[in-house]
Amino acid sequence: MVEALSVLVLTGTGLVAGVLFAVAVSVMPALIAMTPERYVSTHILLGRRYDRIMPFIVTGSTAVDVGLAIRASGGPRALFAVAALCMAGVAVVSQTRNVPINRVVKRTRPEDLGPSWRDPRPAWRGWHLVRTCLAVAGCALTAAAVVVS
Repeated sequence: MVEALSVLVLTGTGLVAGVLFAVAVSVMPALIAMTPERYVSTHILLGRRYDRIMPFIVTGSTAVDVGLAIRASGGPRALFAVAALCMAGVAVVSQTRNVPINRVVKRTRPEDLGPSWRDPRPAWRGWHLVRTCLAVAGCALTAAAVVVS
């Protein structure tokens, strides 16, 4: 059972870290280079699938890390626990920072953008980098915990 949960949590934390890393190094720079109108249209298209599946993967990975921390002892327990905190941090930053920005962008019509438009990309990028670092740390800590268990 522990082995199956280890594979599951490594897959989940790896997916989260990989997706967020890819967005940070490739997608976000492309979005920043776009005109505001094109950015809004593209942002809406990009979020359709991520918004449905990423919360499930983040929450599931956090829960499995917690479960493995409860079951483990010594160093692995601490590693799983800190990994769970990192993944919970991903969820908190996502839900309290990035998701509210996403909602505003989704309600924006590209043709309505004008000189008073407040570009959300710098704030979104900053919070995204925070959650990316948390996800990579969570994945690395989970991997370390699995290895030393």
